[in-house]
Amino acid sequence: MEVSVLNINGQETGKKVTLNENIFEIEPNEHVLWLAVKQYLAAQRQGTAKSKERSEHNGSTRKLGRQKGGGGARRGDINSPVLVGGGRVFGPTPRDYSFKLNKKVNILARKSALSQAAKDNEIIVVEDFNLDAPKTKDFVNIAKNLKVNNKKALVVLPEVNKNVYLSARNLKNAEVMTANALNTYKVLNADAVILTESALKAIDELLTK
Repeated sequence: MEVSVLNINGQETGKKVTLNENIFEIEPNEHVLWLAVKQYLAAQRQGTAKSKERSEHNGSTRKLGRQKGGGGARRGDINSPVLVGGGRVFGPTPRDYSFKLNKKVNILARKSALSQAAKDNEIIVVEDFNLDAPKTKDFVNIAKNLKVNNKKALVVLPEVNKNVYLSARNLKNAEVMTANALNTYKVLNADAVILTESALKAIDELLTK
């Protein structure tokens, strides 16, 4: 698949790049996409939910009533789970929700996401660019020139560029990341994936090892 290379003014440069068919033209694997999105969202969870169990409550350990003959459940002390204000049985405890996926599964998921984006004509390739200073206004102008100012835009750079990152940080519908940090969720969540020429080469190297 050939794609025209644009400059940051939204004009065609006359150059074209061929998207790697092993990355941008495979049949998306829906199950693998689901796994990768599930992994990403699970890793975002804080996992700090906590309730007190019987042994963690402050209260007297005096036995409240007879073991038998009361006509109800054996309840022991005032911290018993059968009493209002007592400990909770099998309550939540702090935990880590993240889980691992095989490296090949992760690679396939990213390829599937990029292929889906290419299929939906969401891939935009631009010349390598830099900003002289971090200015949100400059980034907004670039987005308008590329006609993505009303879309969720994901800009992929070959390496960290502080000026570009800071220029996009305050924008609700824009995100900047490097090629090696690219993940399935971010690609699927974007309406437009803007790749610089160098980032495209970096993605080729990362996903075709």
